[in-house]
Amino acid sequence: MRNLFKLWKKHSYMLLIIFTIVSLFDFRIGMTAIVCMIAPIIVSVFRGRFWCGNLCPRGNFYDNVMSKFSKKREVPKLLKSVCFRVLVLIFMFTVFGLGVKNNWGNPAGIGMVFYRIIVITTLIGIVLSFFYSHRTWCHFCPMGSIAALISYFIKDKKKVLEVSNTCVNCKICEKKCPMGISPYDYKGDVLSHPDCIQCSKCAVACPKTSIGYNEIGK
Repeated sequence: MRNLFKLWKKHSYMLLIIFTIVSLFDFRIGMTAIVCMIAPIIVSVFRGRFWCGNLCPRGNFYDNVMSKFSKKREVPKLLKSVCFRVLVLIFMFTVFGLGVKNNWGNPAGIGMVFYRIIVITTLIGIVLSFFYSHRTWCHFCPMGSIAALISYFIKDKKKVLEVSNTCVNCKICEKKCPMGISPYDYKGDVLSHPDCIQCSKCAVACPKTSIGYNEIGK
């Protein structure tokens, strides 16, 4: 199972590419994108934004492809602000809702709505990757924002990252975090930041192995 998980994290972005190409021949296939809208919300109830950092094909694309070209600069505070995220959420759902309504009864038309949203937002993420972090889009992704909100209110997740007291505040974890979080701020506690995508890059980079998963709520 672990090998399968590693394989998914390394190559699942191919699903995004296949989806983008194959849907052009039959837009009804575009409706499969609903999985990437529902799954983050379901997973967030148990594991926070685990979907975003480990299972999302688009997030995987940014990690494995765009990270090679990204400037890895800090994401502007505006793009991470609550107001901006709410505006994006309202705009995206309005456009999506109207698109589905206008094409109701037409599977190809509804599929086109899904396809258009996925392609346009992915392109936005790609462009932003060249200027800032390769995960810039993830800061205001509508589904990611909803998952972060759910994660904020649900405190009894079964498995979360924890920062032990052996942390020496070297700040290497902060440099490796694609979401700009400072794990060392949670020394002696669980990494409860709602935007933590559970990618574990901080845990891998920690020279003191002070960051890792610890089951709680038993």
